[in-house]
Amino acid sequence: MARATRIVYSTEGGDLRSQPASIPSVPPRTSERVRVRRETAGRRGKTVTSVLGLPLDESDLRQLAGTLKRRCGVGGAVKDGVIELQGDHRDVVIAVLEAEGYRPVRAGG
Repeated sequence: MARATRIVYSTEGGDLRSQPASIPSVPPRTSERVRVRRETAGRRGKTVTSVLGLPLDESDLRQLAGTLKRRCGVGGAVKDGVIELQGDHRDVVIAVLEAEGYRPVRAGG
């Protein structure tokens, strides 16, 4: 059985045994809703799942888009702060976003 190691003394903080162990928690990502919608307009009839309203910078959007593309098994892109996935994958995207701590909602029809 592996022993759990915990730092009990630090030259900067002193005796750490009296302090509660810090438990990493996932902070709520946003109080705003993230919109997940299906689009076909302007795409010659091809269906695209769009994710709008994510409060992330460009690199984090690309990382989340990669996760969603792998999970859905499709291609996609990040354009102007919107994640676009090929096909209708709203159910899977909503499940992944809820697991990440976002509040997704179906938008559109």
